[in-house]
Amino acid sequence: MKIGAILAGVVLVAAVAFGVYMVDIDQTEDGALPTVSIEGGNLPEYDAEVGDVDVGERDITVTVPTVDVESPEEDAVASN
Repeated sequence: MKIGAILAGVVLVAAVAFGVYMVDIDQTEDGALPTVSIEGGNLPEYDAEVGDVDVGERDITVTVPTVDVESPEEDAVASN
C-alpha cells in the first residue's frame, strides 16, 4: 500500500513537472469583454392557491442504545 502511494506521488510530480516545463504558452492578442446593453423588462405575475399547513409539536420518548468505548490503555490496565 505504501509503494502504491509513493508511486502515485511520483506520477503526480512528473505530471506537474511536464505541465510546467514542457508547455510554453504565449499570449498573441489582448482579450476584451463584450459590450452588453440592458433594456427594461417585466417579471411574470402568478396567482396561486395553495393548501394550509398546520405545524405543531408533541413530546415523544426515544430509547437510545448506550455505547461503551475502551481505549487500548484501559485494556492494558484491566488485564494487569
